[in-house]
Amino acid sequence: MAAAEDERPNPAGRLGLEPGQVVQEIGYGDDVDQDLRAGIEAVIGQDLVDEDYGDVADVVLLWFRDEDGDLTDALVDSSGYLAEGGMVWLLTPKTGRDGYIEPSDISEAAQTAGLSPARSVSVGKDWSGTRLVSPRR
Repeated sequence: MAAAEDERPNPAGRLGLEPGQVVQEIGYGDDVDQDLRAGIEAVIGQDLVDEDYGDVADVVLLWFRDEDGDLTDALVDSSGYLAEGGMVWLLTPKTGRDGYIEPSDISEAAQTAGLSPARSVSVGKDWSGTRLVSPRR
């Protein structure tokens, strides 16, 4: 059984990240997926940067649960950290987990924040990821 687990693909591979990208993590908590975080660091070849990072990031990784406050505000704040052409990966608990957010609420908050949902993927046992991008001008 352990051998099969060792052969699982890195879930971070589903995020479309590339070596050298700066990935800023916001909303870290005790419940985040540590395997996903380690996988992201393996793909980008460096540590994730935190909310206090003093420059723009290529990708913002936003862990968000229903009880974390206003999703639209969090998305507006997150997009302010992005380099031009960057993206936000909104990570939310899967259906049935504490903190779950309805996809319609994610879509509405993203549109209000000036972002467009591009795709959603499973990124772990308890988390789903929604890629959000700025609409092309």
